[in-house]
Amino acid sequence: MRIIPIPEIYVGSTALNEVLPFLDRLSAEKLLVVTDKGIVKAGIYENLENILSTAGKTIILFDGVQPDPSITLVSEVTDLARKADIDAVIGIGGGSSIDSAKVAAASIGNEGDIDKYIGIDQLKKDSIPMIAIPTTAGTGSEVTPIAILSDEKEHLKKGIVSNKIIPKCAILDPTLTVGMPQHITAFTGMDALTHAIEAYTSVNASDYSDPLALRAVTLISNNIRKAYKNGTDIKAREAMLKGSLLAGIAFANAGVTAVHAFAYPLGGTYHIPHGLANSVMLPVVMEYNMVGSEDKFTDLARCMLDKEDVNAQSAVAFVNKLSSDLNIPRNLAELEIPGEVISDLAEGAMKVTRLLANNPRKIELEDAKKIYTAAYKR
Repeated sequence: MRIIPIPEIYVGSTALNEVLPFLDRLSAEKLLVVTDKGIVKAGIYENLENILSTAGKTIILFDGVQPDPSITLVSEVTDLARKADIDAVIGIGGGSSIDSAKVAAASIGNEGDIDKYIGIDQLKKDSIPMIAIPTTAGTGSEVTPIAILSDEKEHLKKGIVSNKIIPKCAILDPTLTVGMPQHITAFTGMDALTHAIEAYTSVNASDYSDPLALRAVTLISNNIRKAYKNGTDIKAREAMLKGSLLAGIAFANAGVTAVHAFAYPLGGTYHIPHGLANSVMLPVVMEYNMVGSEDKFTDLARCMLDKEDVNAQSAVAFVNKLSSDLNIPRNLAELEIPGEVISDLAEGAMKVTRLLANNPRKIELEDAKKIYTAAYKR
């Protein structure tokens, strides 16, 4: 069994303050900070900037990250990183900012265009140190060896998968998440729940990943409604960050499965937010995957509902009810996906072979069409 290493992790309402002593231990003075304009506008970046500038650190800011960052956009970040002679990279924001920062850190020691890094273990040299500061509880990117980029030409999301891009430090400060809009809380929280469910049901699930996945399901199921209803609930926000992190470690080792494979074409072609795409596809794929895996889904239902008298179908019912409570669109029709593109979507999903290989039930093209059809109007 191969175990993916994890970074140094700080959790709590004052965790952001740990960024400085960590950088000092690295003797890092010139820093590239990668984020988006929303984080700057919300004043979250200012909190980090004050800590760094007071200590005399030199900051180069890239705040142009967009959701589902394209290869072209991330190339801009890597060009800046290579020219700036930096000591470390900080990614602060959602998964898009952290993934972009991970690639930027990797680009310093690795030559060539970043599309050459796509795939598994394509990076030859280690990244420079990278610190991940998530402001959403969703992707788990702060602890994974994966960066997801959008390929504009193929309208698909593609992954750079390498232990060399795992952040050296992850800082989980719930105070940075309190201003998250309700719909972002919902989408990212469902993304984290999807990670945990898929990690537990993956063919690569193990004695190492299973406890992390189940604990993540418990934390998220017990706290996502609280965080959604009251964004200033620090305990719920911290629990969601912990759940997202544990789910990230779990799926870094076990892999995600068909839900993500089916979500990628929705994001790549129709720019549906990743967590929303996962939310819509999750119950349909769960229904498909339950055949032959009833015990696993029953375990998930026990964690979700905190009771023993459940079955596999209870897990699907929980996810459907949760999506409704979080005001998440129910089907592809509500997302204005044309029904006539189902075949195209299915063909796109079948290209995501890295993830389909992890799925507990084999999926052929005709199965993929049936799954998208079921997700169209349900």
